[in-house]
Amino acid sequence: MAALAPAYDGYVLDLWGVIHDGVNVFSGVIDCLERLESAGKRFVMLSNAPRRAAAIADGMVAMGIPERFCRAIVSSGEATHRELAARRDPWYAALGRSCIHIGPARDLNLFEGLGLTRVPDIADAEFIMNTGPWRDEEQVSDYEDRLAEGARRHLKMVCVNPDLEVIRGGKRIICAGALARRYEELGGEVRYNGKPYPEIYGVCFEMLGIADKRRIAAIGDSLRTDGAGANAAGIDAVLVTGGLHGDELGRVPDGPARAAAIANAAERAGVRLAAAIPRLAW
Repeated sequence: MAALAPAYDGYVLDLWGVIHDGVNVFSGVIDCLERLESAGKRFVMLSNAPRRAAAIADGMVAMGIPERFCRAIVSSGEATHRELAARRDPWYAALGRSCIHIGPARDLNLFEGLGLTRVPDIADAEFIMNTGPWRDEEQVSDYEDRLAEGARRHLKMVCVNPDLEVIRGGKRIICAGALARRYEELGGEVRYNGKPYPEIYGVCFEMLGIADKRRIAAIGDSLRTDGAGANAAGIDAVLVTGGLHGDELGRVPDGPARAAAIANAAERAGVRLAAAIPRLAW
């Protein structure tokens, strides 16, 4: 990051895969944030986590990240909560008040203050709230019957995390986006909140307060969400190669071959990269 810092005034930082792995903070991250802060750089954390920003901040502090670095967080969970609370969008206004929640108990703070009724049976639901698998070891196929029934009943699905997968504590697990993609394949209708959709970046820009987008870079470990989202929002994309694409790119030795592999991966994903770094470290 020492080489990139002079080129930008602010950063949109992904969390999972860049700052931490859901269990531990990556080596060098806190030092890097401190150096960016000392250099007068601004940064906001943007996560596809299906939880409220305050809950995400609490989890980061528990991992050992200084509280001052956890004040500027934008999450897909927070964006979804705002949409469901306001109901200004006709799509959300028509959802109804009863839903089946596909997702773990750690995501339940998403429902606070919304006046929704969570039902256990999809036959009694007016829509589906999808925050991810109930258990980390599950696969998309485990949800086939429920998803098929929801599609037959024409239930709309709110996908609160567009990610397909994430690495938690070194283990690759599916996310809500994988379930939502299968739901669409079955004919279901899905509304996504989070990266790579550009709407969520508007909040980040307001928090950064930097008018010139050329002076902002988004740093993430997913070409599909972080890279494509940065492109859609009109800012530079920086890939952390040691995250989701680590298995693909980590085997390639440093030098021209590695640079070519990164460029080829970005081209296959349809993403324009400004730079790539192994991890978030100074």
